[in-house]
Amino acid sequence: MNKSDFYYDLPQELIAQTPIEPRDASRLLVYNKTTDEVSHKHFYDLPTLLRNDDLLVINNTKVLPARVTGVKTDTGAQISFLLHKRVDAHTWETLCRPAKRAKLGARLVFAPDLVGEIIGVGDEGARTLRFEYDGVFEQILDRIGEVPLPHYIHKQLKTIDRYQTVYAKDVGSSAAPTAGLHFTPRLMGELKTMGVEFAEVLLHVGLGTFLPVKTDDVENHKMHSEFYQVTEAAAQKINAARSAGRRVIAVGTTSVRVLESSADKNGTVRAGSGDTSIFIYPPYKFKAVDGLITNFHLPESTLVMLVSAFIGREKTLELYKTAVEEKYRFFSFGDATLLL
Repeated sequence: MNKSDFYYDLPQELIAQTPIEPRDASRLLVYNKTTDEVSHKHFYDLPTLLRNDDLLVINNTKVLPARVTGVKTDTGAQISFLLHKRVDAHTWETLCRPAKRAKLGARLVFAPDLVGEIIGVGDEGARTLRFEYDGVFEQILDRIGEVPLPHYIHKQLKTIDRYQTVYAKDVGSSAAPTAGLHFTPRLMGELKTMGVEFAEVLLHVGLGTFLPVKTDDVENHKMHSEFYQVTEAAAQKINAARSAGRRVIAVGTTSVRVLESSADKNGTVRAGSGDTSIFIYPPYKFKAVDGLITNFHLPESTLVMLVSAFIGREKTLELYKTAVEEKYRFFSFGDATLLL
């Protein structure tokens, strides 16, 4: 398939610049593949749309203040870095700009207690950065870093917590798993009361999720790897649900990628951790996912390709056309879909 097979027209005014309040007031486009029915709801209607024995799989990653700016010790030039994958306690894979100033061996000062050196140079602004610091790295980042909002969002958030899910725990993402932004504690409590279970998995969102596809032939696109983890408790919950014939519904494409990376050919999910560079596009046979809650994604992105693998490319483009006509809000702070 070609990248252009996943293009759709989107008016700029439908790109959400701010999150809606409260979180679960966002609209929800519901599509049932079995009946081919489409309905228009709100996220707070989820208890009326789910079964009381459904299992929702959520990604509990937490967004880092991952954008930092350093000053070169030799020239005083400023370079901005986006931390996207931790290699070890002192080393990160990053993207930087302006890349032409970020030469191998360059040393930078980020704060009095944080300096770095470029120890690896890749394509298109990719740099490996080794840090030297006193104290706790995450605490330094909290003080000097900025949470990197997507490039298409031009308004500042009133509070950065609005770019975190209410269940975020494990710090390490460069971007939020945005499907989860719609949940509130009240809504999760209501779902649990009716019998819906939640299983927490982890995928630290990085370049694999949000880098654009630059090759015309989809198969030639190379996904960057991202760290994921499935605990024994989560695996047991998921496998128990599958064994009982209950639906496993992934909240977000990152949860899908965790499930499909950790499942065997029979759909049994294995506990463990590692890096995944799984790239899901049509045709693809899903092993461990019966439903998907996700936002509306950028044209020609790996995420819209994943959705197309789940419900079909033509149906995906048809639903997105409907969403444009109905003036749904798109992308990270936009509305959601429930695909069954």
